[in-house]
Amino acid sequence: MNKRFYSLDVFRGATVALMILVNNPGSWTYIYGPLKHAPWHGATPTDLVFPFFLFAVGNALAFVMPKLEAGGNKVFWQKILKRTLLIFLIGLFLNWSPFVKWSGDILVFKYWVDPENPENGIRILGVLQRIALCYFVASILIYYFKPRGAFFTGLLLLLVYWLMCIAFGSGDPFSLINWFGTTIDRAILGVPHMYKGEGIPFDPEGLASTIPAIVQVIFGYLVGDYILKKGTEPPVLQGANQAARDASFGMYPMIAGLFVAGVAFTVTGMGWGLVFPINKKIWTSSYTVYTTGLAIITLATMIYYIEIKKRKGWLTRFFDVFGKNALFVFALSGLLPRLSVLVRIPNGVNAQGEPKYTSAFGWFYENICKPIPGPAENGSLFYAICMILFYWAICYVLDKKKIYIKV
Repeated sequence: MNKRFYSLDVFRGATVALMILVNNPGSWTYIYGPLKHAPWHGATPTDLVFPFFLFAVGNALAFVMPKLEAGGNKVFWQKILKRTLLIFLIGLFLNWSPFVKWSGDILVFKYWVDPENPENGIRILGVLQRIALCYFVASILIYYFKPRGAFFTGLLLLLVYWLMCIAFGSGDPFSLINWFGTTIDRAILGVPHMYKGEGIPFDPEGLASTIPAIVQVIFGYLVGDYILKKGTEPPVLQGANQAARDASFGMYPMIAGLFVAGVAFTVTGMGWGLVFPINKKIWTSSYTVYTTGLAIITLATMIYYIEIKKRKGWLTRFFDVFGKNALFVFALSGLLPRLSVLVRIPNGVNAQGEPKYTSAFGWFYENICKPIPGPAENGSLFYAICMILFYWAICYVLDKKKIYIKV
């Protein structure tokens, strides 16, 4: 059996491309509805991107876990500790970078805690940090409890998180103000190191909401393990079409199983959402189950068309390039805009007659993308698409040179 599924690489690459798309609009003021996060409860297409990536992390873990198990405890702990620390520290580095900022016409150091405003500082958590923590805990549960034990532990974590929200919340326990996780983040992280984009200190990648996100990786692993054990990639065949159809039949039971599981997860998540609302920002258990179902259906569809029907073309190759350097390109897409603000390009004057400046990325949006006719969202979306193409070009060069930056 060929244990390499090209569709898994395409799935991961497509997820990274979407992450770049939704994280890099030309203007946060002008974004089409599907590219926005849900204000609170509910889920838009954008709210599927991050859980899909965690699901893909679990898929990839299914391919490496046999090697970790064969190496024993020492190899296992060395590998996961190293990878966890690297991913977490890269995320923290991005939050702090570029370590200096403009204050008038001088560059000043970005302090861990701002001495002029003690409630502001460097955010500790973020997307990469959540990936690191979820990978770490999920790997331990899978390694020691094996797939069956990890599955039931994951279910228990989802139920415990639900009960924690109810028991430790107040009023509406699923609201921004009353959700219990913020109290934990305040106590452990401190207000200066929390996200404040919701108007109050609240971290959407906080410690408590990481609990159900861990289960997303476990579910991704279980699906990847199922694919490895049940799936048979159709060989390259010669002869009549009937022979090809017969040979590919071995994958159909696996695909059917994935579709059934995907629908079951999706419906269960929607039903659970009636009492425990689907919500990305506090990563509710219903949200975990619901998005896992959609990820399974999406992946099963890709396996059907790519592995069985051999529908490979420019689109699959485009996403595959992203998938080969997934974490690297995502980190790069966060680093370059931060670095670019250090180089200031004159951009007219403000109402007081003082000079205004913009970055290279800002100049590109203002002068190339923003003037595009139609709604302002057109220019903002065009900028995001240009960013995808820009980072794809970097990944393409790396792929041609066989350079794969693994963390």
